[in-house]
Amino acid sequence: MMTFPVKAVIFDWAGTMVDFGCMAPVNALRDVFAGEGVPITEAEARADMGVAKYDHVTALLHEPGVAARWTAHFGAAPTVADIDRVYALVEPAMVEAAQRAAELIPGAAQAYADLLALGVKVGSGTGYTPDMMAAIRVKAAEQGYAPDVVICAGDTPSGRPSPLMTWAALVALNTWPAHAAVKVDDAPVGIAEGREAGCWTIGVAASGNAVGLPAAGLAALDPADREARIAAAAASLHAEGADFVIDDVSHLLPVIHQIAAAIAAGQKPGNYSA
Repeated sequence: MMTFPVKAVIFDWAGTMVDFGCMAPVNALRDVFAGEGVPITEAEARADMGVAKYDHVTALLHEPGVAARWTAHFGAAPTVADIDRVYALVEPAMVEAAQRAAELIPGAAQAYADLLALGVKVGSGTGYTPDMMAAIRVKAAEQGYAPDVVICAGDTPSGRPSPLMTWAALVALNTWPAHAAVKVDDAPVGIAEGREAGCWTIGVAASGNAVGLPAAGLAALDPADREARIAAAAASLHAEGADFVIDDVSHLLPVIHQIAAAIAAGQKPGNYSA
């Protein structure tokens, strides 16, 4: 019996498989910075989404506008000690926020079941730490999604956009070559990770960080506004080199079959042509 050409799919979590709109990390970051007396905007909170959360805090405190407001409030520029202190506040805030945002994105459980039915191994990676992921993993499993591998921030020496988290997932799944695997992510930095790892990449536009709205909020938009926001998110994912872009994971399986056909025809990621 022939095996399916796609051997593994590595999913991101927030904005891709859970937490439509990637709301939890934004809310946690904004709450912590507001508590410090240095409020940040939603756009500032979202700018570096997808990286490890310590790196995210570091990027925020180096962002010129945030750094200027911090300096004005505290009378000194932010230091490494400040990064450490803020991150120590962010971690429990993220744990709490993530627990409230562990609902699967519609279609995620079915996509997972369909992949398993094809004999495809399923792993995952996230910018969350293991503590942040603990409750999410339990709640996701209760809803029908339980990937074999969860690679968290800190599990590899470097996080996104390095390929190490994806490679760690592939090692744990005993899957090679990388061009027989697919990375699915809503953030450009996650697409870069998959591309650097040598995998096929699928960007997720509508449910992710770039649009940044819960499902009900997205549905309530004027149709032209909604389409424009999704198109802008898709453009950013294509610009990072995504082989394919879909609205959300409910549209995943037809693309998986396209990739399987491309692999069978000897094509590699990055040079796909229909």
